Amino acid sequence: MAESINCKEIAQKIKNKLKVKIEKYNIKPVIASIVVGNNQGTKIYAASKIKACASIGIVNQFYELDEYTSEEDLLKLIYKLNEDESINAIMCEFPLPSHINKENIISAINPNKDVDCINPINLGYLFSSTPTIIPCTPLAVMEIINYTGVNLEGENAVMVGRSNIVGKPLATLLLKKNATVTIAHTKTRNLKEICLHASILCVSIGSPEFIKGNYIKKDALVIDVGINRVDNKIVGDVAFAEASHAKYITPVPGGVGPVTTATLMKNVVRLYEKQNSIN
Repeated sequence: MAESINCKEIAQKIKNKLKVKIEKYNIKPVIASIVVGNNQGTKIYAASKIKACASIGIVNQFYELDEYTSEEDLLKLIYKLNEDESINAIMCEFPLPSHINKENIISAINPNKDVDCINPINLGYLFSSTPTIIPCTPLAVMEIINYTGVNLEGENAVMVGRSNIVGKPLATLLLKKNATVTIAHTKTRNLKEICLHASILCVSIGSPEFIKGNYIKKDALVIDVGINRVDNKIVGDVAFAEASHAKYITPVPGGVGPVTTATLMKNVVRLYEKQNSIN
């Protein structure tokens, strides 16, 4: 029977360490969170992060903009936050309304305040093996793998998903741990056969229960990054009930999500310390 990884415990350990650090600071770290539009899921997720940040002493300045906000006005806000020395980190929630060019917004965020490593400059540093910051979700996955004690060196790892937010950065981090990495996706031919070679299988494609039990190698470590709502139920990209022959698997919900929130806080503190020359 696969062991469901206790991701809430991992997240709590990260937050406990950060809280001790923050208690020593005279001025608390500040993150500016921006939500544009009426996507209720995005608003709920942003609210949960604000609450989590407050629980360990991080101050969150929340900017909620209506769906008719122009790209120009959003950029003006970001430039203002870039210049505000009291702001240590900036997070713009996605998706954005269709009239706003996502790439322009990503590029506008000051790389030194880019808490989720989405600015092309920071991604370049990540892929060149000299990262200044690591994207929150891939960092969370690495925290989870470290918790299991699985040694990645020489192992076959398959990353199903190729986004700049999860797939590509996570593949890079796995490579840095000397895993042999294959990046696959929903258009990959013979995806099942490729997945069956994976001792570490990471999935982030946004398709409910796409990866079935017969895609999973016996005793594999399965990391399910997906969050999908189906019939008022939250499910992942992996058919959890069919993965009993895996060694470890992350649950959905309550899996990668809580650890990602914790690594967001970790990145806020990292940026704060960098800006204040704290080792």
